[in-house]
Amino acid sequence: MATASLRRIVVSVSSLPSALRLYTDVLGLSTERIGDGFAWLRTAEGLEVMLHERPAVASDAAVAAAFAVPAVDAITERWVAAGGTVVDAPADQPWGERMAVVRDHDGHIVCLVEAAAEPEPAEAVEAAAGPTAAVQAQ
Repeated sequence: MATASLRRIVVSVSSLPSALRLYTDVLGLSTERIGDGFAWLRTAEGLEVMLHERPAVASDAAVAAAFAVPAVDAITERWVAAGGTVVDAPADQPWGERMAVVRDHDGHIVCLVEAAAEPEPAEAVEAAAGPTAAVQAQ
């Protein structure tokens, strides 16, 4: 049986120009094309994000897109400056990410996620500590 893959995320927006400010100017998604009532954007990894101008109904219980960002605190500030709102301020999460939950102009929930620094492998820690640490651990 074939496995499905995620091709695109479609976000209904009431104002395409307002949405473009958040998704391109703040998040840095590249613009592939803009048409009458829609815009095709792309993440750094190549995932398509389609902004579709039509009546938008936000729901906290709906699917939320999570975007990996390099500096969640700074990006959250820029999001607010561009007209978005904060639901949950940036905070370290128990699963190892720093995350903020925000709303776009239409009230859609968007997660901004900054990966935690990768922990060093045990071997690298032992090597950095030197041979006496390994002997003491025995």
